[in-house]
Formats: sequence, structure tokens, C-alpha cells
Amino acid sequence: MSDKEITLALQEREVLGKGLNSLRKQGLIPAVIHDHGKPSTHVMGEYQSFVKVYANAGKHHPVELSVGSKKNTVIIKDVHYDPVKHRVEHVVFQAIRQDEKVETEVPIEFIGEIPAEKAGLMAITHLSSVFTEAFPKDLPDKLELHTESLNEIGDKLTVADLVVPANVTVLTEPESLIISIEETKAQISEETTEEEAAEEAGAEKESSPEEE
Repeated sequence: MSDKEITLALQEREVLGKGLNSLRKQGLIPAVIHDHGKPSTHVMGEYQSFVKVYANAGKHHPVELSVGSKKNTVIIKDVHYDPVKHRVEHVVFQAIRQDEKVETEVPIEFIGEIPAEKAGLMAITHLSSVFTEAFPKDLPDKLELHTESLNEIGDKLTVADLVVPANVTVLTEPESLIISIEETKAQISEETTEEEAAEEAGAEKESSPEEE
């Protein structure tokens, strides 16, 4: 985890249910804080402030929340988007403790060039993040995946190939596919055309009359 401290100031809210749309029109995001079985705290914050924090913290970096005089260390557990406007419309924060392990979603960073792409092949990304477990002080901002071994069609890398710090446990299945090498659509189309041409030529040869 990087040493940068990410902070966010929120306010408690009493507005619930249908009244939440009025908050959103004012440029506010409704949110809730879950804290180890205690009653949830309903809060709200400025839209742009949250978007900045989310861009830096993702779902893996601790955030120092202040709600009035109260302070909590949290992670962003869930972010709900409006399906039409694609704007954040609700956030779930999870309070964390330094002496308890936390499950978070950590992004994958590809390291190095992909030789197969230079050869005109296509690298398909299947996973962009994995779920991990660690104490808050050990939470990684990213997990690296070295891609220099991707040379030919069929080459692939899985979760088992990630570079994982000693104090971090990856919860996503080790065999889960992260990236694989395939032919491009143009290459597949070209091969199909060549096969069809060969089949057609063979069919014409078989159907032609024998010379007398």
C-alpha cells in the first residue's frame, strides 16, 4: 500500500428512500457506512469530491472519513451507478480495523511488452482485478503481471502468475484466466477465405470430366 493518505468529509443525512433524488440534483451522493454489526450510518457527500477519492482509492486503498467530529477508516465496498446516465448514485463504505484482515478488490497492472502483439496477434484481457485479503497496512494498490512470455496463439497467464506480496492472500481462483493470445478477426477471416477457396477448388476438380 502506498503511504498517501486519502481523506473525505461527509455529512450525516436524514433523507431516505424517494427523497434521495433531490440530494442527487443538488450535486450530493447518498452513502452508507457499515461498521462491524453496528447500526449503519447514513451519510452524504459532494459528488465531485467522492469521484476524486474513488479515482485514487478504488476499492482497495483505505480512506479516512470524517463525519462531523467522528472519524472512520474505511474502504469503498460498493459503488452503484445510474444505468442510463452512468453517474454514481449510491456508495457503500465499510469501516475497517488495523488489527483485522480486509477483503478488497485490487487492480492488475501489466508489466512489460507483449511480444505477440508485435507479431500482429491479439491480447485478450479476461480479468482486470482480483480479490485479496490482507491487514490494512499491507493492502496493495495493484498486483503486477509480467507479460513478456506471451509470444504465440494459445499463450496465457492466470491468477497464479501474479506477483503477490508475502502478506497478501489472493482469493480469486489461481486458475482464473487473466490474459490470453488469439488471432485477430482479420486473420481468422483470411484463413476462412483461404480454406473456402481451397475447398471450392477441390470441389471443381472432382466435378470436372475425365479427359478421353
